[in-house]
Amino acid sequence: MATTIKYADVEIGTELPAQNFPVTRATLVQYAGASGDFNPIHWNEKFAVEVGLPDVIAHGMFTMAEAIRVVTDWAGDPAAVVEYGVRFTKPVVVPNDDKGAEIEVSAKVAAKLDDNRVRVDLTAMSAGQKVLGMSRAVVQLV
Repeated sequence: MATTIKYADVEIGTELPAQNFPVTRATLVQYAGASGDFNPIHWNEKFAVEVGLPDVIAHGMFTMAEAIRVVTDWAGDPAAVVEYGVRFTKPVVVPNDDKGAEIEVSAKVAAKLDDNRVRVDLTAMSAGQKVLGMSRAVVQLV
């Protein structure tokens, strides 16, 4: 699937549709199985607390992957993302209840670059705290 967004139609400040992503302990177990990252901070509450965390936390790469979905959904093609980077600022704490946690992601076009590319800045929040800093993607448009 090719990107459906035209470079000429995008302006600096264009807001991408925001999305919320639920995260439960079951989600973390599924991600651990898929990624091979079975670090106990992602599933063992006792261990997580013993190492100084408030509770079990989501995998950083999982958080990063959920956030970029806002951009790939907007672009219409995951391959349109040619660069992506973040800084992990706070963990996504996932309580052991029916609700879990939520990652709230918003994004906007911050710059128009050469070769029909744009830089998109993302904001990822959970429990009122910014969980990703310097979250930026470069997207190739048509």
